[in-house]
Amino acid sequence: MKMDIRKPVVIIGGGLAGCEAAWQLLNRGIRVTLHEMRPKVFSAAHKTPLLAELVCSNSLRSRMIENAVGLLKEEMRSMGSLIVEAADAGALPAGKALAVDRTLFSRYVEERLGERDGLYILRNEVTGIPEEGVVIVASGPLTSDSLAKKIAGLAGSDYLYFYDAIAPIVEAESIDLSKAFRASRYDSGTGDYLNCPMDRDEYKAFYRALMEANEVPLRSFEDPRYFEGCLPIEVMARRGLRTLLFGPMKPVGLVDPRTGREPYAVVQLRQENRTARLYNMVGFQTKLTWPEQERVFRMIPALEKAEFARLGSIHRNTFLNAPAVLRKTLQLRSDERIFFAGQITGVEGYVESAATGLLAGVFASSCLRGQAPSLPPGVTALGALLAHLARADAETFQPMNINFGLFPALEKKVPRKDRGMAYAERALAAVRQWKEEIGSVTCSSGRSSGDPQG
Repeated sequence: MKMDIRKPVVIIGGGLAGCEAAWQLLNRGIRVTLHEMRPKVFSAAHKTPLLAELVCSNSLRSRMIENAVGLLKEEMRSMGSLIVEAADAGALPAGKALAVDRTLFSRYVEERLGERDGLYILRNEVTGIPEEGVVIVASGPLTSDSLAKKIAGLAGSDYLYFYDAIAPIVEAESIDLSKAFRASRYDSGTGDYLNCPMDRDEYKAFYRALMEANEVPLRSFEDPRYFEGCLPIEVMARRGLRTLLFGPMKPVGLVDPRTGREPYAVVQLRQENRTARLYNMVGFQTKLTWPEQERVFRMIPALEKAEFARLGSIHRNTFLNAPAVLRKTLQLRSDERIFFAGQITGVEGYVESAATGLLAGVFASSCLRGQAPSLPPGVTALGALLAHLARADAETFQPMNINFGLFPALEKKVPRKDRGMAYAERALAAVRQWKEEIGSVTCSSGRSSGDPQG
């Protein structure tokens, strides 16, 4: 499909992803119309009319490039990211984390965008998808009901979800395989699951700890009603001591080859990615605080030294089943003029959301110029995040933060303490090469004015 470069790209949503996408397009000489419904309409979570408002935490997590999210920020920084620039400008003392003054951060984004020619900001609620022109939908995890219905109509209602029920994900290398066995229920073959057995005493100690653990309080905009099919494990456990033994910790049909009998209880781990470097704790969605998750779940034999690539949560979130409905370029499979960016794509976190905005802006610019978008190399954090959205199992897809378990394995064995830096060095070299491939960008300032169709 031929795309008209004379028309501005329409971006729906002035959050981190939408603002980053706009910045990348403007830097490439593409005009933009950015729609933000605030202050006319507020979601239940937003408090200010500012663009790029940080709704929850004020932390963009680690600064360190040997940490996956720190590496992602460094890659974005090298790509001229407005969001990372704003974070650096508004940084607060926070040790190894990049925490920001929320108001300074959002005002910086607004001011920088306001200086740019070619940008027109409309403060109105968008309730549908424009039928012509290139569109980037960056409407966020609290997409309005009316717009969500239109998205569901385009993507298919079976592929749009309105809540997260997320279980922890464990790094494979941290699982004690001497205390686990591989099997599927009632299956005598090699099996698709790693099973962590528990005896009666271990289970009772785990149950007591679970009942005493601290939970994350619900936020004001979250609905405390849970779906029966995805109850938090601690809510399920409150129904009685043995409830979990008939649910996610059911031992029936699983014979421990070391004892020749079924254990008292079992925690099943399901392979999360194709490289088998991450495993999902099946049925362990939870509202426990993160420190409590680490403390309680490490009481499970085989997980005493578990390293968690992602911890569990349950919260309101609108997101697409990306592997089923999006192309590798974040374009809707059924309509290539429509791109998606931000948490609605199925990523978790401020930085990851902004990263998809950066990618959507770069890809849309290429398409408008009649070029096939060049994907970031898979060894980069940008590429690994994109690969997760494109290649995850559509049947079990869940939102994900960036983590090294999503990256291709290192080419040679590296001591654990040095692996983060090895990933970072490989990634940053690849990003430099990718930047050369996609070419330089132009950046001009000057306050926006006039009709977006002008």
